[in-house]
Parts: sequence; C-alpha cells; structure tokens
Amino acid sequence: MGGTSHWTNSGAGRRVARCGVGRRQFLRTGVVVGLTATALAPWRWSRARAAESRSTPEMRRGAKDLVVQPVLMYSLPRRVPARSWRPWTGLQTEEAVQKEAERIGKDLSRLAEKADFGLRLLPLARVPGTEQAAALKETQADVIIVYAAGGGTATLNTLAGLGKGMIIFLRHHSGPYYLWHEIVHARFLRGHTDQVAQPALSLDDVVVDDHAEILWRLQALFGLKNTLGRRIICVGGPGGWACPEAPERARERFGLDMVTVPVPELTAMIEAARRDADRMAGYRQQAEAYLAADNVTLKTTKAAVAEAFLLKDLYRQLMKKSGAFAITNRGCMASYAAIMPCLTLTLINDDGYMAYCEGDFVVIPAHILTHFIAGKPTYFCNPTYPHHGRMMFAHCTAPRRMDGRNLEPVEVVTHYESDHGAATHVLFPRGQQLTIIKPDFEAKNWLAMTGTIVGTPFMDTCRAQVEVELDADVEDVLRSMRGFHCILVYGDYTREVAYAADKVGIDVEVLPA
Repeated sequence: MGGTSHWTNSGAGRRVARCGVGRRQFLRTGVVVGLTATALAPWRWSRARAAESRSTPEMRRGAKDLVVQPVLMYSLPRRVPARSWRPWTGLQTEEAVQKEAERIGKDLSRLAEKADFGLRLLPLARVPGTEQAAALKETQADVIIVYAAGGGTATLNTLAGLGKGMIIFLRHHSGPYYLWHEIVHARFLRGHTDQVAQPALSLDDVVVDDHAEILWRLQALFGLKNTLGRRIICVGGPGGWACPEAPERARERFGLDMVTVPVPELTAMIEAARRDADRMAGYRQQAEAYLAADNVTLKTTKAAVAEAFLLKDLYRQLMKKSGAFAITNRGCMASYAAIMPCLTLTLINDDGYMAYCEGDFVVIPAHILTHFIAGKPTYFCNPTYPHHGRMMFAHCTAPRRMDGRNLEPVEVVTHYESDHGAATHVLFPRGQQLTIIKPDFEAKNWLAMTGTIVGTPFMDTCRAQVEVELDADVEDVLRSMRGFHCILVYGDYTREVAYAADKVGIDVEVLPA
C-alpha cells in the first residue's frame, strides 16, 4: 500500500502529495474491501465504546475496525574477533528484545486509548528474519506497523511485499536506538539509488519516536478502508456536476457500489405513505418534537417539516433494504412528489449516516472519506469567488451535528430556488475551525485548506450560508481551485485526507496558512 508518495514544495509554499501507484496496484496491496476484523487482540478501541460515552448517535455507522499487526523486526548480533560485528541498534540481547516488546505493548496500549475510531491491535509479532516475515502473509491485518530495530533489507522487503498497508516506526530518542533510523532512506526507500524507488511505501509512511504520528495515519487508513467499496443508494441514479464521467471515476478510484433507485419508484413510495393516516400522524409528531427544541426556529410550514420526516423514513428504508449507510439524490430541484429533500438530508447526516445532494460523484467520494476520518458529518456545499481573505459557501442541506455531538441552532426555512419545502439555515459558531476539501473533475487533484467561520449571513443564495476567513493566501486559492462542489468539516483533517487519498492515486494540494 502506498506508492512513491512524498511531500514536495510547490508554488507559494504549497504541500502537494505525489503518488506513483496505480489503482490496480493499490487494490492488490492495500486496505481493500473484504478484509475481516475478527481476530482477538489484547488492545481494542471500539466505536460502540465511544458512542456510549455520549447521548448522541454513532457517527460512523457501518464502519469496520482497522486491524493492525505490530511487528518487532530485529536480529541479534554475534561477536566476531578482530572485526566489525554489530550494527547500530540497542537490541543486542534476548533480554533487550523482551524489554522492547514490553515497551511497544505499553506504547500501543496508550495509542489505542487515544483513538476515537474503530481500531483493533493484534498481538506483537517478533520477526528476526525473512521466514518469520513471510509467515505473516495470512494475517488478517489491514496495516502492519514495523518497529524496525534491526534486521536485514530482505526482511523489510518481505514485510513490504505482504500486500498490506505498512508504517515503519523508528526510535531515535524514545527508547533503544533502531538501526533503520540510520539506513531506511538510503537502503529501503531509495534502494541504493538517488530517487525514492520503493513501490510499496513512501516517505510519508515512516515515523520517528512519536506514536501520535502513527495514530493520525491509522485514522486516515481507517477512513480509507471504510470508503473503499462503500455502497450508496442513488435516487435518480449517479451523476456528476458538469462531469458525466464522475461515477465511473469514483468506481475506479474507490470501488463505490452505486445502487440506483428510479425517481418514479420513490414517488410511488411517497404517495403510498401519504395515504396511510397513522404514518402521517407519526411524521407530524416527529416534526413537532423537532421544532420544540429551544434552538430551532420555524420559518416555513409544519407540513413541510413533517414531509421531510416522511422522506427520511423512506430513505432509511431504501438504505436498510440494500445494506447501505449512504444515500444521494439526483434531479431533486424538481422535487420528489412535491417534497424538496433538503431537510431530510440534514436529518440523515445528523443521525450519523451519509446523505448528499445532486448525486454528484465528483465530490461524494471525498465526503465519504472525510466523514469516516473525522467521525463527523460533512457539509456538501457550493463555493463562491474568494476575495479579501474570505470565501462564502452555501447550500440548503447543511448538517447541524457538525461537531459529531451537538445540534447547532437552526432556522428551518424554505429551499431557496423553489421557495418551497424545508431546508436549514444553520447558525454555525463564529471562531470554529474548518477543513475545506475541493475535489477536481478528473479525480486526480484535490485542493485542501483550512479556515475559520466568521459569519452566517442570510443572503439571496442557498440557505445554509457560511462566511469563512481563509488561512491560505487568496491568490493561491484562486490558482488552485478545481471542480465545483466542496466539503466543509469541523476541525483540521487536511493531512489525514491527503495521506489517505494518496493511497488511491489522488494528489492533494494542501495550502498552508
């Protein structure tokens, strides 16, 4: 898993993820769909445990744990009279190996406790040579963490060739010195040449001393594992904003499984529900309960809100029928049997599922990836022209549970273009940091940057408007904008998104502050 990715400087101090691995090679070597997570391990952090700590929905519904195999790679030197006999390493005796295994166990236990995503750590494997490395071929792990204390290049190459994701951890100051801190660049990554030539790993897959640097990489790979092969319901079929090729590109890069539900089928379901008096009474009760919250202001009709709950129920039925946790709708500007789906998509996202407007597979893969990385809803929105250090984003489907826990205040209004139905004008908090992801039409180059919310106006645009003060230089943003629709998510996840996207051959340009 990986490729020849590395960070380079380009233009005005930009960081650009470069990747030389093709999709087919990645699907042979990386975190792919179908990997199971059933082995027992001494350390585990489960999504359910995180959900139990708060009275909010599970935000990563349908996710599978990332399974990690830690490996201690070493070789014990033997004294040879009158010649050099030991390499650089602090592991020179069986006793030292045992102490290091115990140290690794404690380090990983602390790492697992800090994870807020599904993580399963298998027991540490001791690998003194190629035979033990090759024996790990059958491990159920998605990712191998190699504690490269010693051992030969052949052993490390064997581990890299197992067809798993791989992170190399090196000690400099955090414990006994590791041999590969000296030679990983020249011997392994460059293969005794002057260019990075390792087909399975990149510079970004090496970590020194800091387990926090391992953790965010695992979080990125967790997001990628749960994006690859993801099934998504497509009401009206999949599409792409001004890009008919988008669905096929999403399948090629991420293996997305798109299940089409024709609009007439959905229309028939809506009409049948409307004829059921008991069901409609239930939807009205749900709407009343929603509107009764202190931080909700109604500026449309209660009937429109009730029908949003009706459509939510039907969308959930469609997802359950196909075993999906994501849905998108296309052709919605004409409504579905007079229901605008805006508020429905908000409600679904706030419940921890994934729901996106317009069936736009230019941007949907990035939404799914970011959702699973962050464990928070993502806001599918339109960009505007940046100027004076700021940029406005707007759409009618903004989630409210943007921090993954709390529902932001909202005015429930009409959908803007039709002035009909129910949509959200979310009152996002000023000062909140955001990640902004802007995918390109060709699924090759995404733009990523951060910013801070400075206002929530109510202009003649889509309803959920957010003014953002950009951390990046506006001229750099203007030169780098691609595609159309954007992603907003609370917090800074630029490095995680870039690391994960690189594994499927997508360069992510991260604009610095």
